Amino acid sequence: MAIARALICKPDIILADEPTGALDSKTSTEIMEKLKELNDNGQTIIIITHDINVARKAKRIVRIADGRLYEE
Repeated sequence: MAIARALICKPDIILADEPTGALDSKTSTEIMEKLKELNDNGQTIIIITHDINVARKAKRIVRIADGRLYEE
């Protein structure tokens, strides 16, 4: 529901903190597909996640470890 509310305002940037954290695998896939579609259409999406499978769907991955940024 929070994602739907955020999309109504058509923001320039979407910050998604664990957007699939409490979802079943089917819904998780649907959410990630929607975020990818938005990104493909020019929307900036920043996803914060502990799930490597979610992270791997991103165009760019930046990790934070011990207070340092690492780009993969």
